[in-house]
Amino acid sequence: MPGSQRGSHRAWSAAITVSFCAILWLLYAFRAPRTPPIFELPEHHDCGPNIPTKKVAIIGAGSAGASTAYYINRYGGPCVKTNITVYERSDYVGGRSTTVNVYGNPAEPVELGASIFVEVNKNLVSAAKELGLFTEDAGAARPKEACEELGVWDGQSFVFVQSNDGHYWWNMAKLIWRYGIAPLRTQRLMKQTVGKFLKMYEAPYFPFRSLSQTAYDLGLTAITAAPGNKFLMENQISGPFATDIIQASTRVNYGQNLGSIHGMETMVCMATDGAMAVKGGNWQIFNGMLRTAGAHVVLNTSVSGILHQKDGTYAVRSEAVNGLNGESEGSQGVEEFDTVVLAAPLQFSGIDFSGALTMLPDKIPYVELHVTLFASPHKLNPLAFNLAGAGSSVPEAVLTTLPNGADVGTPGDEAGATGFFSISTLRTVANPAATPPRTEYVYKIFSPKPLKCAFMARLLGVPAPGDDLSSFAKDDVSWLYEKVWHSYPYLYPRVTFDDPQLDWNLWYTSGIESFISTMETSSLMGQNVARLIVDDWLGITRKGPELRFDRQGKEIPPL
Repeated sequence: MPGSQRGSHRAWSAAITVSFCAILWLLYAFRAPRTPPIFELPEHHDCGPNIPTKKVAIIGAGSAGASTAYYINRYGGPCVKTNITVYERSDYVGGRSTTVNVYGNPAEPVELGASIFVEVNKNLVSAAKELGLFTEDAGAARPKEACEELGVWDGQSFVFVQSNDGHYWWNMAKLIWRYGIAPLRTQRLMKQTVGKFLKMYEAPYFPFRSLSQTAYDLGLTAITAAPGNKFLMENQISGPFATDIIQASTRVNYGQNLGSIHGMETMVCMATDGAMAVKGGNWQIFNGMLRTAGAHVVLNTSVSGILHQKDGTYAVRSEAVNGLNGESEGSQGVEEFDTVVLAAPLQFSGIDFSGALTMLPDKIPYVELHVTLFASPHKLNPLAFNLAGAGSSVPEAVLTTLPNGADVGTPGDEAGATGFFSISTLRTVANPAATPPRTEYVYKIFSPKPLKCAFMARLLGVPAPGDDLSSFAKDDVSWLYEKVWHSYPYLYPRVTFDDPQLDWNLWYTSGIESFISTMETSSLMGQNVARLIVDDWLGITRKGPELRFDRQGKEIPPL
């Protein structure tokens, strides 16, 4: 397998160097699962003389929604005609994958949400190639001016640093010297775990009508049932490597510590190799998927109600909204569809089902992640990190962990004494407003709460001007952008997950987020739903009915 040996050498080192990019799905260097045939029908399947057009409504234009449209179009073949409408209440395509422009300059986009993926992310990589999108190595634009490229800060000192000199074997030797065989055990455990997950792309597990049953069949619910620290200890991984390195990764990627995040997502955080990003923004993958599917995308439009009608169709009620603040602008409409896919968390959708559903998806807590992007001529202040020596510099990516003996934290306060999850120096930009023109640094900070002026001032080594970040002088902070995301669920241990089918011809993709919350897995669920939809339209039965379970894990009859 080309590249696999290099990947095995770099797996756990890469887990440290690229995890700051966050809200991602990174798989280790396995062979990508076999791509299901684009058009697959049983032998001698007769499409019939009349092929009706199926009207499909997809609610949400992020990874799951775009992938659903894309794969319905590809799986349909000559026996399916579709008319796909995608409703999106924001003013852009991409969901939690979107960019903002530094200084308002379209030539300087910065990822605000989901930042990177890797070569073996089958759906994302194949779509990017087919759409002709240019990818670049994650972190390629990083200035590389500091002595260290990455450090893990516990609020008092850096418990781990990795140098910026590119001497791979020296960095490896230091890691082994400090942590012994824990990195190797972590690598082996991650490979085993991810290897089980990858089977979800293949028959007989794909397509799946029960996520809970499929996860159980693959032995993955035993991993999601345990918190990360317990799962690691059961596999002889504990001590400083768990708290310094693995926990730093779970915090930056999911805003959770090892005592609360489940074992499966803990392993996802350590599966990092070959990171890349689409130049100009990963949202272009999902925009291209929707274009390829021929979908009619309706932006600035919120779905307010879905009514299951007697003839089996669905009446979808929508209204125009302000894409920036989500407020209604009064214009409403109703349209009938044969199939509806809710490709966003139901609890944030505001959709009224008028009591039509007997079993609603779980209402689960989501992390409220504060993202602060800003540009400044100042480098990070060494004194803010207790670095007082001459010539000291702050690592260009600062991850955080808890000090020894600290509690795992409560929802909204997981960061602990550090007050933030990560600080990244993304790249340099030219400030067009400065006289004379000057080069500045673009920073990104993830935190569970809004940043305070005093924190930012100490970080940059400048006076604090007031209570609001926007009050900084332009000579200190020349550009600022703040965003609050419901970025991903709190991935607490659990063994059951919402199934993709809510009712006949009514589908749901967000159940997978409590299992694994990433761009790639959202795309996988969209692909899975698309395959099931087309199968049902064509009357294709691939295997016997799967068992379904209620919230207590009790079997319930099939739909």
